[in-house]
Amino acid sequence: LGQMTDLIFTEKELVQSLKEYIQAEESKLATIKSWAKRLDVLTHTSTADPEGYLAHPVNAYKLMKRLNTEWLELENLVLQDPSDGFISNISVHRQFFPDEEDEKGAAKALMRLQDTYKLDPESISKGRLPGVKFNAVLTVDDCYDMGKTAYNDGDYYHTVLWMQEALRQLDEGEDAVISKADVLDYLSYSVYQMGDLPRAIELTRRLVVVDPNHQRAGGNLRYFERLRAKEIRESEKTEQPPATETPIELGTYARPLDYLPERETYEALCRGEGVKMTPERQSKLFCRYHNGNRNPRLLLSPIKEEDEWDSPRIVRYLNALSDYEIEKIKEIAKPRLARATVRDPKSGVLTVANYRVSKSAWLEGEDDPVIARVNQRIEDITGLTVETAELLQVANYGVGGQYEPHYDFSRRPFDSNLKTDGNRLATYLNYKDEPDAFKSLGTGNRVATFLNYMSDVEAGGATVFPDFGAAVWPRKGTAVFWYNLFRSGEGDYRTRHAACPVLVGSKWVSNKWIHERGQEFRRPCGMTEVD
Repeated sequence: LGQMTDLIFTEKELVQSLKEYIQAEESKLATIKSWAKRLDVLTHTSTADPEGYLAHPVNAYKLMKRLNTEWLELENLVLQDPSDGFISNISVHRQFFPDEEDEKGAAKALMRLQDTYKLDPESISKGRLPGVKFNAVLTVDDCYDMGKTAYNDGDYYHTVLWMQEALRQLDEGEDAVISKADVLDYLSYSVYQMGDLPRAIELTRRLVVVDPNHQRAGGNLRYFERLRAKEIRESEKTEQPPATETPIELGTYARPLDYLPERETYEALCRGEGVKMTPERQSKLFCRYHNGNRNPRLLLSPIKEEDEWDSPRIVRYLNALSDYEIEKIKEIAKPRLARATVRDPKSGVLTVANYRVSKSAWLEGEDDPVIARVNQRIEDITGLTVETAELLQVANYGVGGQYEPHYDFSRRPFDSNLKTDGNRLATYLNYKDEPDAFKSLGTGNRVATFLNYMSDVEAGGATVFPDFGAAVWPRKGTAVFWYNLFRSGEGDYRTRHAACPVLVGSKWVSNKWIHERGQEFRRPCGMTEVD
C-alpha cells in the first residue's frame, strides 16, 4: 500500500505534466491562430493591389523581413509537434523566400531613401511618406533590426538614428520583444564611435541603471569617463558644462563622406532642390511638332517634342509609347528580369554594384512585333540608325532602386592636356583606368541615349544631371533623348547623370543606347572637339 500511495502521487505528477502539455499546446495554437488572423488581414490588403502595396518602401522592407525572419520563427514553433502538411508546404516554398542578404538589402534601401530625401526615422517608422496609398509602420523591433543591420555593416551613423528611434518608441510605452538595455547597448557604443563622448557617457549611465548587471556597461562607462577626463585636461578647460541627454535627430551628426564627389549636389537635385532652371534659360525652351526631318512615318502623325534643357540639349517626346506597348514590353521583360550589372572600369567585366540597384532585361526586335515597332520609332524620331544600337533594355526600379551618377559613354584614357574642371577631374579620379568598353562590339561608342518612361512615380525617381543642375521627372508614355558625344566623337562630360532612388512607387523604363557606327552621314563630324 505504501508503494501504491507513491503511485498516486506519481499519477498526480503525470496529470500535472499532462496539464502543462495541454497548456503548452493551447498556447502554441493560440499563437498560431493570432499569426493567422493578423496575416489574413494583411494579405487580404496586399493582394488587392500588390504593386500599390509594395510601392510603399516600408511595406517592401517588412515583406522581406517577414519572409526571411518571422516565418522562420513560426516554422520552428510548428516543428515542436509534427505538422507534415504545413512543413511540407513551407519547405517547398522556402526556396523562393528572400534570404538574409535580401533583408539586409531592403534595410539599406530604406536608409538610402532616408539620406537622399532627408527623412527622419520617425517619419519613416510612422509611414509618413508623400503619395502613399497604404499605411505602414515600423515597430520598436523593426527599428532595432534596422539599427543592427547598419551596425553589422560598420555604419554607426545610421545605427545611431535607428536605435534612437527604437528608444523613443520604448520610452513612449510601445511593446517590444527586445529590451531597452539592448537598444542602449548599441546606441551608446555607436554614439561613442561618432565621437560624441559626453552623450555616450550619459547613455551608458542610463544603461547601467536599466541593467546593473550588464556585462559591458560598467567597463564601457569607466573607459568613456577616462577618455572624457583626458579630453578635458588636454583642452585646458577648468569647467565643463554638464552633459545633457537630448534626443538625437537627423542633423545631430554629420553624415560621413563616401566615394561619390558630387553626392550632395546629386541628392539635392533628387529632392528638386538646386535645379538651375533660370527665367533666361526657360525662355529658350520651346515645344513643337517633330516629323523626323520629313520622315514618311511621321509626316501625317508628327510627335510632340518639348525642350527639357538647352545646353546640352535634352528633349522629351510625348506619347512615345502607348499603354498597350508599355504593358506588352513589361509582359515580355518580367520573366527575364535579373539584377542589373555595370561594366567594371578596370576589368571591363559586367558585375553587380551597390550604386546601381535595379532589375533589367534585354529585348530583341524578333521577340515581338511591338519591340520591332518601338525600335523603328526610335530611329524615325532621332534620325539615327538603330542597326548598330544595343538591344532595348528594360529596367525596373523598386524600393530604393537607383543608379548613381555615371556616364553612358565609354571614357578614353585621361588626357592631361584637356581642361580639368569639376566633373572632368572627377572623371579622371574615378575612371582613369577604364578601357574601351565597347571595342569588342565593333560599333563605336554610345553616341546617344533614348530613354522611355513606362510608369509614373509617386515620389522620387527623377533623372538628374549634377554637372549643370537639371532634373527630368518620369511621365508615363514619354521619352527623353540626348547626345552623349559631340559631333567630333569626343565625350560630352556634362551628360553625367543619375537615376534617383524611388521613394514611393515603382519605376519602369526602357532605353536604347545608339552607337556611332552607321551615323556617319546621319550625324556628320564637326570641325572642332566640341561641335
